[in-house]
Amino acid sequence: MAQNSDDNQRWIAPTDSPLTVVAHNLRVRYKVLRTGREPRKDLIGKLRRKEMVTVAALRGISFTARSGEFIGIIGRNGSGKSTLLRVLAGLEPPSSGTVMTSASPMLLGVNAALIPDLTGAENVKLGALAMGLSPQQADEIFDEVVELSALGDAIDLPMRTYSSGMGSRLKFAISLAADPSILMIDEALATGDATFAERSKRAMDGMLEKAGTVFLVNHAAQTIENMCSRAIWLERGQVVLDGDAVEVAQKYRWFAHNLAQGEEDKAAGLLRDAMLEGEEQRRASALLTTPTATTAPERSRQDPRAATPELEPDPFMKIFSQDSEARPFPKSTTSTTRND
Repeated sequence: MAQNSDDNQRWIAPTDSPLTVVAHNLRVRYKVLRTGREPRKDLIGKLRRKEMVTVAALRGISFTARSGEFIGIIGRNGSGKSTLLRVLAGLEPPSSGTVMTSASPMLLGVNAALIPDLTGAENVKLGALAMGLSPQQADEIFDEVVELSALGDAIDLPMRTYSSGMGSRLKFAISLAADPSILMIDEALATGDATFAERSKRAMDGMLEKAGTVFLVNHAAQTIENMCSRAIWLERGQVVLDGDAVEVAQKYRWFAHNLAQGEEDKAAGLLRDAMLEGEEQRRASALLTTPTATTAPERSRQDPRAATPELEPDPFMKIFSQDSEARPFPKSTTSTTRND
């Protein structure tokens, strides 16, 4: 696949390669108990102190991914990035919507298989077996995993002695060595130094050469710019922009900078402009399929007893509710005017 000729090379998004992931109108909503902070002494007050609220983690996400694409997912905390990866990987069912993949996605992290009291070397083999590799294949990838993880002699120490960064690097190396067709990485590259980042990039380049697809969740827009061919900006469970990694990451970075500086009005304007710019893309990504099941919000409207108030913890993001609220058509004034 062709790459840019700059020193800091990144992948160019393919236009004619086969589809590997199709996500249509993904929504994730779950109910939780919210406890009021004001103390209430009477029994009825204590019973009513807890309220069931609905949290919308994903609000209708649609996109397609192709083989050979390196897709970065950026957004603020709570924007739905990790939830999206879990849904795409099949680890969490969506409340509504459809996910179709050409192969079983692998979400970085074999935490359930790795045992802290075992050495890194023993966990390499255990993790490989947990991902479906044969004992012979586990032996074959061992040296590759050790080199990529850059743990050195620490590979023979118990994992409980590792820092969080060392553990993440080992998990990443194990996952990539399994040669998945679709790999999903959640913040793993943020835990390594420059040497590990360079090794990681070379390893993923090799996987993409064999027509793989990589999703990378990272808060650092610079990492997305340097490594990815495409970026998806999420905010409050919705797609703001989906396009060239450099363009999307730079717009998100400017938005986040103004927000961090307390310039909320300017940040809201930048977000609104980005939403308008991405409107055409979102329409193109939405697949024209007939709904086969009633969505959770529709069930709530049909059954008033099932209605649960939705938690809105971020007043800054009223732009989304303003854009999505249904407005009644104004009544004609002539029809209600009477001549006395």
